[in-house]
Amino acid sequence: MYEVVAEKQSQVDVKRSKFLGFAFYVDSMPRVKEILTSFEGKYKGSAHTVYAYRFLDEGVLKEKFDNDKEPVGSAGPPLLSLLQKKGIMNAMLVVVRYYGGVNLGTGGLVRAYTEAGQQVLEDNYVQKN
Repeated sequence: MYEVVAEKQSQVDVKRSKFLGFAFYVDSMPRVKEILTSFEGKYKGSAHTVYAYRFLDEGVLKEKFDNDKEPVGSAGPPLLSLLQKKGIMNAMLVVVRYYGGVNLGTGGLVRAYTEAGQQVLEDNYVQKN
C-alpha cells in the first residue's frame, strides 16, 4: 500500500481547456469535506471540479468519485482507477477544468483527467509500512 507524500499541483492543456490537478493526503470524511469546501468559489470561471478519494476508516475502505456533470465515466472514474491501480490509499485527487470551447469527447476527457492525475502522483507517493 502507498500514500501520497505531499500536496501537489499540475496543469494539463488540451485543445484550449486547462486541467488543474491536485493531490492531497486524506484519512477521514471531515478532511475530504474540508478540501472540497476549500475549492468552492476559489477557481472562478471553471466549468467542472472533479474528484476521487480512497482511504481506510477504522479498517473499512471508503472510496468515491464525482464527475461534476462531465459525461459518465469520463472524469471521476479515471481518477479513482489511478489510485486503485497504483495501490494508493489515504489520498484524494481533485481536477479543476476550465473549458476552452472545444468538445474533447469522452476519450479525450478520460485522457486529460488521467494525465492531470498522473502528474500530481508522479514522484509523490511512498510505500507505507
